[in-house]
Amino acid sequence: MIMSRIEAPRDEVTGNLVDRLLSGLPAEAVLIDPDVTVAYANDMASFCPAGTPAVVVLPRTVEQVQHVMRIATELRVPVVPQGARTGLSGAANASDGCIVLSLTKMDRILEINPVDRIAVVEPGVVNATLSRAVGELGLYYPPDPSSWEMCTIGGNIGTASGGLCCVKYGVTAEYVLGLDVVLADGRLMSTGRRTAKGVAGYDMTRLFVGSEGSLGIVVQAVLALRPKPPEQLVLAAEFSSGAAACDAVCRIMEGRHVPSLLELMDRTTVKAVNDLARMGLPEATEALLLAAFDTTDPAADLAAVGALCEAAGATQVVPADDATESELLLQARRLSLTALEAVKGTTMIDDVCVPRSRLGEMIEGTERIAEKYRLTIGVVAHAGDGNTHPTVCFDAADPDESRRARESFDEIMALGLELGGTITGEHGVGVLKKEWLAREIGPVGVEMQRAVKGVFDPLGILNPGKLF
Repeated sequence: MIMSRIEAPRDEVTGNLVDRLLSGLPAEAVLIDPDVTVAYANDMASFCPAGTPAVVVLPRTVEQVQHVMRIATELRVPVVPQGARTGLSGAANASDGCIVLSLTKMDRILEINPVDRIAVVEPGVVNATLSRAVGELGLYYPPDPSSWEMCTIGGNIGTASGGLCCVKYGVTAEYVLGLDVVLADGRLMSTGRRTAKGVAGYDMTRLFVGSEGSLGIVVQAVLALRPKPPEQLVLAAEFSSGAAACDAVCRIMEGRHVPSLLELMDRTTVKAVNDLARMGLPEATEALLLAAFDTTDPAADLAAVGALCEAAGATQVVPADDATESELLLQARRLSLTALEAVKGTTMIDDVCVPRSRLGEMIEGTERIAEKYRLTIGVVAHAGDGNTHPTVCFDAADPDESRRARESFDEIMALGLELGGTITGEHGVGVLKKEWLAREIGPVGVEMQRAVKGVFDPLGILNPGKLF
C-alpha cells in the first residue's frame, strides 16, 4: 500500500492533498493508486457519469473523518461519501479530483439495548449483520433492502432505503432516532435522541436521512428496534392480468389487513427468474402476487387474503405450509432484479411510487411504454405501498437500444408523476433523477432545498452534483 502511494504519479495539487491527509491518517487508510481508486468511482446505476477521484480515504474513527473534512474545507476539495456502493441512482459516484470517503471500515455495532430497544452502530455496519445480531436477542431491525447482505446502514440512511417489509414496517427513516454527523468544516454534531419519545426543536435527524451525503457525514446512528415477530407464512396468487392483481392489492388494503409483505411480479419477471434459477414458477400467469403475514395466526390471515384474491379473479391461490416453502417463494422475488439483468446484460431499475389505488394504471402504462420502445421491461413492485420497480433490459453495446432505454426510463417517471406519485420511493435521486426531482418539487421547493444545503455546506464540497 505504501509503495503504491509513493510510486503513483502525483501532480502538485494532489500531492499536497495527500500529504495533508497523511498528517492525520495512517498510510493504509489513504489510497492513490489509480488501479485501486477506479474501483471506488461509481455505484451500480446505469447512465450516471462518474469522475476520477484524487484519493480514496478509509477512516476507522470519527476523529479521522473530522480530519478529512477539515483538510477538504481548507483546500476546497469535494468529498464524496460512500458505503458499499450498491446504490442505483449514482449518489455515490465520484467527481473529478474529489476525496472519496469510504466508510466501510467503520463497521462496529457499539451497543444493543433490549430495554430501550435501540442499537447504536457505525455507518459501515452491513444491514444483514445488524439484523442477525439483534435477532439473537429476540429483537428486529425491519428495513431490508434487496441488497441487505451487502449494503451498509450509512448507505441506507443516505438514501432513506426501503425493502420488502415496508408495507407493514416502513422505511429506514422511521427507525433512525439519532445521528452523529461530521459537518463540512469538521465539526461534530449530534441530532435526535435515545428515548422512545422526543420533540425538542427541529427534526434535524430526518433532514439528514435521505440527504445522500450532501449535508454531512454520518458517523454513528441510534436505531429503533422492535420485538422479533413470529415466522411469517407466504401465499402466492396467480392472475390472468396485472389489473386483476392490482385489484386484489386494493381489496386487501381496503379490508384493513396488515401483511408483512405484499409483492408483485409480472410475467416478464417470472419468466426471467425461471430462466435463471429453474424455480418452476407458473409462466402462464400474467402476474404473481406474494402476500405474507407474521402474526400469531398467519394461516388464518392468509386464508382471508386468499379469498380476496379469488374474488379479484385469481386463477390459483397457493398458501405455503411452513417457513421452508415460504422462503422458497421469497427467494424467487429476491432473484427478480438479478434475473432481469441476465435478460440483456444491462438494466435500468426505475423506482416510481404511486398511490396504491393507481397501481394498476402504472402497470398497464409501463406495458404500453415497453411496446412503444420495443424493449423488455419487467415490473416487480412492493405492491402494498405502491412502490414499483419497472426494470428496463437492454444491450449497453447497442447505441440505439441504449437510447430507447433511457427514453423509456424517463417516460416511466413521467407516468408516475401523472398518476400522483413520486420519482423515487427508496433508491434516492443521486445523478440519475436530478432533473426529475426539480419537476416533482417545483422551483420554490428547489430553492428551499438549496438554501438548506447552503447552511450546512456553504462551500458546496459535500457530494457536489447530486440531488439538484
